[in-house]
Amino acid sequence: MFSQLFAVMAPVLFGAGLGFFWIKLGYSFPTAFVSRLTLNIGTPCLILAKLPTSGVTMANFNSILVAMVMIMILMAIAGYGLCRWRKLDWQVYLPAMLFPNTGNMGLPISQYAFKDKGFGIAIAIMVIVSLVQFTQGSMTSKKPLLSFIKTPTIYAIAISLIMMATNSHLPGWLFNTVDLISGFTIPLMLITLGVSLASIQAKNIVVGLSFGLLRTLLAVAICLLVSTVLHLDAYKTGQILLQVCMPVAVYNYLFAQRAGRSPETVAGLVLCSTLLSFIYLPIILHFIFIYAPSV
Repeated sequence: MFSQLFAVMAPVLFGAGLGFFWIKLGYSFPTAFVSRLTLNIGTPCLILAKLPTSGVTMANFNSILVAMVMIMILMAIAGYGLCRWRKLDWQVYLPAMLFPNTGNMGLPISQYAFKDKGFGIAIAIMVIVSLVQFTQGSMTSKKPLLSFIKTPTIYAIAISLIMMATNSHLPGWLFNTVDLISGFTIPLMLITLGVSLASIQAKNIVVGLSFGLLRTLLAVAICLLVSTVLHLDAYKTGQILLQVCMPVAVYNYLFAQRAGRSPETVAGLVLCSTLLSFIYLPIILHFIFIYAPSV
């Protein structure tokens, strides 16, 4: 079991570690360029290449959508209540509660743990989370509507859903093109994650660790509750559980920077929850391997 878990986590550790130590050794990294490249080209190509061909049907996608919407609503209610109770700024903490890192970490872990079947579900979950996150993130810009319609990922999602609903496919030449281009997305996501962890200036580590642990426990409880209510099978429950337990997404830090909402605090949440995830994610994977034997 250890070798199986290490085989899943090692690419993430080494990929992020490469970016982390690259910065620590004093080398430069074009973060802005790489981020735009993965966000505006890599991610849309990945969605177009993988989601319509993932084997995830519209019925499955709809059930995942309903589950994720319920989970995010309950997480928002719990997070808002927690912020009011602890007298914290909900505009700073709530996005970190809602948006896990389903891209940089969720996709590669699912790819190596569950191969194509699980990777397809992970893509679907990332699409749902990204749609909500980019909508929320665009609201922090001076021209929210313009920011939203200038996001290529939104169009990739729409085209992919149309293809899924109509059971159609991209022409061979176009599929080969976007599939080839999408190949750089996950490696660059991992390296950029390491670069971000090495670069961000975090503060209040204790709060960050406490938040990361509490967020994970809430995500597990809410996911299992929603799964029970919707009568989801063990396999789908395991896939959703894994993704919602990912650490705080790096994009939360970028959006906090743009909006001027305590970016140092959000940086601490990202850093601490990511470090913490290298401890608890193998445990979650272990239980998924046991209780979802069809994986």
